[in-house]
Amino acid sequence: MVRRPLGNHHDGPDTLLVTSDTTQTEPVASKTEIDPGQQLVDLIRPARVVLWDFDGPICRLFAVRKAEQVARDLVEWLESQGLHGLMTQAERESLDPHVVLRAVYSRHPGSDLAAQLEKRLTDEELRAAATAWPTAWADPLIRTWTAVGSRLAIASNNSPRVIREYLTGRDLLSCFSPHVYGRTENLQQLKPDPHCLNRALNAMGAAPGSALMIGDTPSDHRAAQLAGVPFLGYARGDRNAKLLREAGAEVVVQSLEPLLALLRR
Repeated sequence: MVRRPLGNHHDGPDTLLVTSDTTQTEPVASKTEIDPGQQLVDLIRPARVVLWDFDGPICRLFAVRKAEQVARDLVEWLESQGLHGLMTQAERESLDPHVVLRAVYSRHPGSDLAAQLEKRLTDEELRAAATAWPTAWADPLIRTWTAVGSRLAIASNNSPRVIREYLTGRDLLSCFSPHVYGRTENLQQLKPDPHCLNRALNAMGAAPGSALMIGDTPSDHRAAQLAGVPFLGYARGDRNAKLLREAGAEVVVQSLEPLLALLRR
């Protein structure tokens, strides 16, 4: 079998023509195999609205003081209030500040305790925003996506105040404003609840199928599923990529550079 490129006039990876004018036995890719480059094209091309998670795809918020330590401090503060038995062992060991918030709110919805805990996390996020690391290629990708006519929004579990402060510092707020949707007083609406995605879609008058969600956690993927929005996983490292794929994400990238290259092309 001989594979011959059809030419260079088309977009995307070379299309291969299979002929039988030789006895060569080179294996031919199955028709069911999916080209990952084409998957990216298929996700990006119809997207008129792009919903971004914040911490991960746009920046590494807790780059200096890690999120795991922030979660431990929240748990220790709860225990200092005499609330040792409030959370399950799994919740205490999750090392995710948002798991801690949801756990407390689910048992004491609308309470002063939940409000105090949320404020403590917001204060931690505000301090972290000053030392956050921008995700590689995120800034030019955001600007390019805006320039080609797509509308962008943030759909995040982080405080909207923190998100705006970071975006202002990077001169990116105008690419998203006014569509920044972070956590609300109702902490049950944190992702995987699709509340922040639905708020963005409703405010922008966008159908779920015309949007794309970029997230880095299984909860982002689940929220996109529940909202009916196509999902692109961003993973910092093999472990995170594995977690996203195990959660059902079909397209996962470990760099935003391929997206930027596709948009520029």
